[in-house]
Amino acid sequence: MLRLVVFSWPYGLLFLAVLFWAFAPEFRIVSRGTDSSTSSQDAGSKRLIMVGQGVAMFAAFWIAASVTSARLPHPVVLFWAGLAVIVGGSLLRRHCWRMLGASFTGAVIVTPDQAVVDRGAYRYVRHPSYTAGAIMFLGIGLTLANWISVAVLIGAVAAVYGYRVSVEERALATTIGGPYRRYMSRTKRFVPFVF
Repeated sequence: MLRLVVFSWPYGLLFLAVLFWAFAPEFRIVSRGTDSSTSSQDAGSKRLIMVGQGVAMFAAFWIAASVTSARLPHPVVLFWAGLAVIVGGSLLRRHCWRMLGASFTGAVIVTPDQAVVDRGAYRYVRHPSYTAGAIMFLGIGLTLANWISVAVLIGAVAAVYGYRVSVEERALATTIGGPYRRYMSRTKRFVPFVF
């Protein structure tokens, strides 16, 4: 059985360092805004994201190590491409954190006085942070060089973010009202000019 690049020296160490750099700030953000008063707006979406992405990661690694018939060619090239994609996605997420400031929380928390942010990446799409998260998980899938692992990660991320977006947009449209509905009418959800 061939050893995965992400489990080989020195690639594994670099992979772990990039994951730590990309995800450590995520854990800080997830821990914000966790009081029970937010549960009605969040509708369990924070928990679903955490559990769904965790299960998908475990499954993707297990599949990559076990299902050799789904391995992609050029694993070292895919490893480096995957790292670049993870870094790019994380940089976009960090841009989103700066644009939203205190409004960027792990749970859905919307207040009536919250402003609609339409600058930076938010000028082009309503949820660039979720686009960035999907990009990061695509990068992880590429480093694993297994097409089933990529599909599992992207499928899980699409499902959990799809639910989260429906919850978040409902809370924003209900709480902020007209300004957010106008913003929705002029922007796409995830990909500028497309979707």
